[in-house]
Amino acid sequence: MNINTHLKIDNSLCGRCLGLSEGRAAVELTLSENMAADERGLVHGGFIFGLADYAAMLAVNDPNVVLGAAEVKFLKPCVCGESIVAEAEVQEESGRRRSVKVSCRRGEDEVFAGIFTCFVLKNHVLEGK
Repeated sequence: MNINTHLKIDNSLCGRCLGLSEGRAAVELTLSENMAADERGLVHGGFIFGLADYAAMLAVNDPNVVLGAAEVKFLKPCVCGESIVAEAEVQEESGRRRSVKVSCRRGEDEVFAGIFTCFVLKNHVLEGK
């Protein structure tokens, strides 16, 4: 299956696709030094959220998918040098709305979990602006 969305994403910031199938995606991100929030190497949660968001977008895999809402939990801290894998699965479809469950893991440890509400628009979100 080909990637149909977010084609210009920076894989060093949001992760690289490990696997893609109908309604599912896996994305891996290696946490780098420029993601650190402090001198101890704690990674800013926004990078983990970005990884999860990208995985959700790939699970929907439509050129016009956008994020509408997210309910998330940061479960464990992450530090530079770690590799985090996000697995996303579309749980529900209703019209243009998709509910996507995402889990991010460091090995066996779940570090982030969320439900992402995505919308598939008729046109690109910036069309007509």
